[in-house]
Amino acid sequence: MLSTSQPSPERVPSPEEQEWAGPEALCPGWLEDEAPDGEVPGDSGDPDGATHAYERLQSALRQEGLPPTLDCSAEPRTGFGPLDMTVCILGSPTPFLPILLEGGTRCPGAMVLCLSPAWASRVPSESSPGAWSLLLSRGVSFRAGGHSALETFVPPRRANYVTGTFAPGDPEGGWVGELARDLDCPTGGSVPLAHRLEDTLVTRWVLAARASLPVPPTLAFVLGARGDLPAEPVAPGVRLVRLQDLQAQQSLVQEEVGAFLGGTAMEPYGQVVVRPAGWRWRGTGTRSTHRKEEGAAVAQAVGARLQGLTEEDSVLLEAMVPTARLPVPPPRSPAPRLPMALRICTLVCRSWGDRPQLCQVACAVGRAESPVRHGAALPQGLDSSLQQWGVVAPSQRQALATRLREATEAAAAALLASEAELSPRQRGGGRACTDILGVDFLLASVDEALELVALAANGQRCLETCALAEAMGRGVGQPRGELPRLLAEALLHRAQRHLVEGKDILLIGAGGVSKSFVWEAARDYGLRIHLVESDPEHFAAGLVHTFLPYDSREHRRDEEHAERVLELLRSRGLRPHACLSYWDDCVVLAALVCQGLGLRGPAPAAVRVAKQKSRTHRHLQRCRRGRAAGAVPFPAVAKLEFGAGGVGVRLVEDAGQCHAHAARLWRDLRDDADHPGIGLGWGNAMLLMEYVPGTEHDVDLVVFEGRLLGAWVSDNGPTRVPAFLETAACLPSCLPADRQAQLVRAALQCCRACGLRDGVFNVELKLGPAGPRLLEINPRMGGFYLRDWIREVYGPDLLLAAVLVALGVPPVLPARPAPRTHLAGVMCLASEHGDSLAAGGGMRALRELHGRGLVRLNRLFEEPEGAGEYEEPLLSVACAGATLAEACERLLGLCQGLGIDSPRYPVEHFLSHFK
Repeated sequence: MLSTSQPSPERVPSPEEQEWAGPEALCPGWLEDEAPDGEVPGDSGDPDGATHAYERLQSALRQEGLPPTLDCSAEPRTGFGPLDMTVCILGSPTPFLPILLEGGTRCPGAMVLCLSPAWASRVPSESSPGAWSLLLSRGVSFRAGGHSALETFVPPRRANYVTGTFAPGDPEGGWVGELARDLDCPTGGSVPLAHRLEDTLVTRWVLAARASLPVPPTLAFVLGARGDLPAEPVAPGVRLVRLQDLQAQQSLVQEEVGAFLGGTAMEPYGQVVVRPAGWRWRGTGTRSTHRKEEGAAVAQAVGARLQGLTEEDSVLLEAMVPTARLPVPPPRSPAPRLPMALRICTLVCRSWGDRPQLCQVACAVGRAESPVRHGAALPQGLDSSLQQWGVVAPSQRQALATRLREATEAAAAALLASEAELSPRQRGGGRACTDILGVDFLLASVDEALELVALAANGQRCLETCALAEAMGRGVGQPRGELPRLLAEALLHRAQRHLVEGKDILLIGAGGVSKSFVWEAARDYGLRIHLVESDPEHFAAGLVHTFLPYDSREHRRDEEHAERVLELLRSRGLRPHACLSYWDDCVVLAALVCQGLGLRGPAPAAVRVAKQKSRTHRHLQRCRRGRAAGAVPFPAVAKLEFGAGGVGVRLVEDAGQCHAHAARLWRDLRDDADHPGIGLGWGNAMLLMEYVPGTEHDVDLVVFEGRLLGAWVSDNGPTRVPAFLETAACLPSCLPADRQAQLVRAALQCCRACGLRDGVFNVELKLGPAGPRLLEINPRMGGFYLRDWIREVYGPDLLLAAVLVALGVPPVLPARPAPRTHLAGVMCLASEHGDSLAAGGGMRALRELHGRGLVRLNRLFEEPEGAGEYEEPLLSVACAGATLAEACERLLGLCQGLGIDSPRYPVEHFLSHFK
């Protein structure tokens, strides 16, 4: 979105240092600041640089063809409350402008740019003793269409998330770092974290030791203890030498240099670089290059650098790793081809579930005799760079791109994990963590194979480089890339997570062991759960803020129950911010309580229509054709009117089978005591439905005010007729995109037609040659494994989305969700697998594999539920893979090894449907 990104100012190298800048210093780089139109006040008139920053913003907007910022500061904005989101960007506007514009489109008014310390203030936090809240009295907010406005906020607006230009050397860095220090909201970085990230020695040790990535062979000298490094750091390719007295230890320096130059790690390399490292040296280019044979000169260069060493800095002696040289087509010109170097810049963000996600890659090319520095050359794409280097085969380029993604995300995960081990003081605040970072690589050749060598990390330079690369692509007609969207979604999501902290949530119905994740998630999100539950001895009683035992199992009296629950809340003085239910039996009661409290939620009438299967179908048929359906042809499906979990569902071939099945149901399943949790509190009426051929699918929807915010389609394997018990499933769906779109549209239209306009819903459909056919609507979050699988494959959490909708906040979800992996899973039954899993040690093996992240194990019940034709699955076991075929292959091997696969339970057949 920004055509000329402004990088962080870097110290101009001295004439001696410019010797190593290389001929690329003459290319049209992007280090120049554009002079803004009109006069820019001097330091006396613009002490904090706000006027200059504002002019830079206007210049950048003009270059994007966007309207200038509208000055609305004369009419203060009011009315911001605890559920209004504010993502605050402190400092220079240009590095974050694409994110601000994208965020303004996704959440109009939520992104606020603060250009001056006078625009914000810090006050002691009301929720976190010792921390501070950041209040904005002035800022530039962004809306759809690239519109921005300079506004004042009365009273000041509280920030939910803060980030900014923390990079060392930035002119705004001083006041940005001070405003962002020790805040009570998530903070995407800090000055201490930026210093750590810009220290090549620290990051290189983390990349080698924690991420197991190749790095240039490095010998590092430091003074004193250097508390930011382990006492005995062990990292492949990195050796650390601690010096106490430079004068007395000169011989030690010479010995270490000699051993390094003559060591096996240096055998493939002919040159070395000597340079100082640490955040103060960021981007200076201060270095000298030597041949490996020049041992005395190398030792002298190291000694000279050590003379000015401080305890925060280090001196590095490292191999100069050349870029791989591959056969390339003959040049068009007879002129000699010069040896070149390729630097690969990757940008990664902390995405859903705190997982690193690669956002973009940009490459820079320079002369081989000198390191390629950020800002010295215009960026280019990875694919074209690899082609330029002679990687001709598309499959090989794709394989390198995949390896680069894996290496980048592994590097970011290691860096973020090492940050998490720091104290709040070392991080710059208890809520401070790096959310956007860059990792630089070289493409080297090791033993005639291409290898990615990790060089260093940074906090802002890769952001600037990648933003520029995207803007350059748009200048030649390329479609808008994913970078602004991914970064804006990451920041907005972090803000929404903070928004729900401390909120009082009334939960109706605890459910069983399959809903155990609710209590852990509530703790992670900082929710105060007030639980209304029929079982006074429920295990969740000790896991919630308030436990309210109330027997509501007779759901035909839900209006009465709702009044009693409201009285219970009033007697306790509880005023929840939201009310919802994840438990199928309690969805109507939750809707009635919501209505009584005046909270957002689906209307009780709409939930009743969805809950009762016959009413659902009659209602939708009237909406579509204006009349109810006639007689149901055989074969047909008989099921409980208010059933759940597939219990009591059966294929019947004729009227005799139908009557016999109904008689058994009415004899065996009379009330909730006979089989808890399957809807018998609503009665045991039976419904006869037309049998619909086709493949079965689940569609999980997030809907806010009737608008679709997110949808995920999963596939089910063949059911075990005649009981229709679920056998297998996969995510993402293996359907083509257009068939998935049919399912999503059908599910959404059914929900809207029933009046379900706010919430997270699960819709079961079949897909035949003529399109989707509805099976049933579950007016609550999808059960079994679905929440866990969607988090694993796509990132978003349906539980958090349901809480946000109930609070009246539209959840920020991926606009174009892309799967991180593929999952395939099977259901295990006590009748089929109980003995092999228990006596054979299979359950213990599954728990161990789950703990190591090799399988996904979702227990649906602590003990087997039901028997015979009323049996429910005991647990779900799933395996992941880069492709669906790989996931299925792993799962089949696991099931064969543990005895889950058998002639009576043919897992291979169940999985064969996923193609």
